[in-house]
Amino acid sequence: MPLEQRPVASPFGFASEARDVLAGIDLTGRTAVVTGGASGLGVETVRALARAGAHVIMPVRNRESGENVAAGLREATGNDAIEVADMDLADFDSVRAFADGMIGRGLKIDILINNAGIMATPERRIMGRFESQFGTNHLGHMLLAQRLAPIFAPGARVVALSSIGHRISPVRFDDPNFDNGGYEKWTAYGQSKTANALFALALNARLEPRGVTAFSVHPGGIMTNLQRDMSQDEIRALGWVDENGKVRDGFKTPAGGAATALWAATSPLLTAGGVYCEDCNVAVAVDAGEKAMSGIRPWAMDSEAAERLWAMSEVMLGEKLPA
Repeated sequence: MPLEQRPVASPFGFASEARDVLAGIDLTGRTAVVTGGASGLGVETVRALARAGAHVIMPVRNRESGENVAAGLREATGNDAIEVADMDLADFDSVRAFADGMIGRGLKIDILINNAGIMATPERRIMGRFESQFGTNHLGHMLLAQRLAPIFAPGARVVALSSIGHRISPVRFDDPNFDNGGYEKWTAYGQSKTANALFALALNARLEPRGVTAFSVHPGGIMTNLQRDMSQDEIRALGWVDENGKVRDGFKTPAGGAATALWAATSPLLTAGGVYCEDCNVAVAVDAGEKAMSGIRPWAMDSEAAERLWAMSEVMLGEKLPA
């Protein structure tokens, strides 16, 4: 059965930025984990959490880059409790090692924001067999949440960054890794973003009984290094920038793009777990053929599809959610 998407009376919206959303919220004594925290939206996400007093952990693929960013954020926020750890979402042993390290420290995690991602990549494989966008954006993050689940604090929230790109494709259950050929980078991206939304729905169903909720979010259109696998000609052809490289109206700043994830991670107005959010509110459900650049499509809010994806992903990962 489909998920119910009911907007709430949020005081924030499209133009809200990270700092606005966390104004007046005290996260002192709380621990947050943010993937992709060393670039783009991740930097602004970490910055806002640290300003609110949180202890923030940034698992990163490039340790040197991560340490440089963290040092700047410590100075800018006055919060020394920003730390860097090694983790590569495309290397599942690395994900397991990071999670095991968190458990070994006796930490309790209050916020997990699955922010990292890749988009529109050439056909690549991770772990020798998984299509890279599905494998990195979905499987790596699912494994991370699975492994960290035993140390989620009561009241913890998990936020998965999906995208309006989910409208491109449902999960291709018959061939998620394009093993039968026909790879198309936008279809692969769309599938991975649908998978992020369905993951949050399925995770929430498992953890909400113990007071842990999960959400998915569309951060909005933002020009960051997420576009690193796209040429400038392609970006211009899509109308994202003009011939002079100026970003078109309707795109958000990185701080604006971080706002919805932070809202989902902290807002007291958000009580229904599993929902898909955009512009600092619960998104509305729209029909499959809707052309608008907003709302959630039916295939990304289907609880049966979420369970099917969960089961398929557990087989791929060889992991079950810890009790």
